[in-house]
Amino acid sequence: MDDKLTYKEAGVDVHAGYETVRLIKDSVKKTYIKGVMSDIGGFGGMFAIDKNEYDEPVLVSGTDGVGTKLMIAFMTDKHDTIGEDAVAMCVNDVICQGAKPLFFLDYIATGKLEPAKAADIVNGIANGCVKSGCALIGGETAEMPGLYREGEYDVAGFCVGIVDKKKIINGSTIKEGDILIGIPSSGIHSNGYSLARKIFFNYKNYNVNDYVGELGCTIGEALITPTRLYPKLILDLISKFEIKGMSNITGGGFYENIPRMFPEGLTADIETKDINVLPIFKLMQKEGNVDIDEMYGTFNMGIGMVLAVDKDKADGIMEYMKSVGENPVKIGTVVKREGGLKICHN
Repeated sequence: MDDKLTYKEAGVDVHAGYETVRLIKDSVKKTYIKGVMSDIGGFGGMFAIDKNEYDEPVLVSGTDGVGTKLMIAFMTDKHDTIGEDAVAMCVNDVICQGAKPLFFLDYIATGKLEPAKAADIVNGIANGCVKSGCALIGGETAEMPGLYREGEYDVAGFCVGIVDKKKIINGSTIKEGDILIGIPSSGIHSNGYSLARKIFFNYKNYNVNDYVGELGCTIGEALITPTRLYPKLILDLISKFEIKGMSNITGGGFYENIPRMFPEGLTADIETKDINVLPIFKLMQKEGNVDIDEMYGTFNMGIGMVLAVDKDKADGIMEYMKSVGENPVKIGTVVKREGGLKICHN
């Protein structure tokens, strides 16, 4: 037999990769900020730190994916925001230490590379980077036939930020009586989707195209809403006020994430009465008959970031946030106690 087997016949089309790079080039370049030293296509992304900006620069890194929210992207055939989720999942963690996100790298894996779809994903990543003030300086698109089903892919990312050592926010100064301020989320963000999917598509048999009056949109549109990006707001706040600790409300909801910022021996009493619980959470709780503590232990419930601040400064910080268009809410008080968070549902 004289036929010669090619990589393309094995399922990998390198020309699709070249086309993807062509489609994303402009989106990537719009993320470039001061410090970027490399261009798309290099073997390694390079970034120079301005030694005049920091006395003792500390790098802070974070990596994450978007979990089974990807399945909503597959169901809705909407791929232009899922990359923004990947950025948010990383930069929102890095900012909790007071670090300014510098650069981001992405990883996309699929069974068959579709350049237009890959470009949508990367365009979302680039938009997330622009909104976060960081640069997209590298990535990998892996075509792996046989590992992913047709039309499916995975996306993950990696972010590096920087903070002066003396300005690291680690919760060490939090004390009894400090106030917790909640900053609104944009929706479910990128955690708890296994439960959300079970409620809507297994337990209640919704279709992603079903319009729901309570939501003001379809189920699919509500579920694919991108994760809010907090870096620019948080960097503004920490430049003006003392923020003692921060928690990004991701997997594990309130119960898992809020205690992560407290020194040993401290926890908090949470009051939910002033929280604007978003309609998507109310609908999930109703349709799935989910216990309220399970909801607060799984989802952000409308609060995506929590700040710990001195009680005497809380009102001033909240007034400033309102002046820039935010809707902060006092959600609790730091207390001395062993045994973890207590949430009062009024």
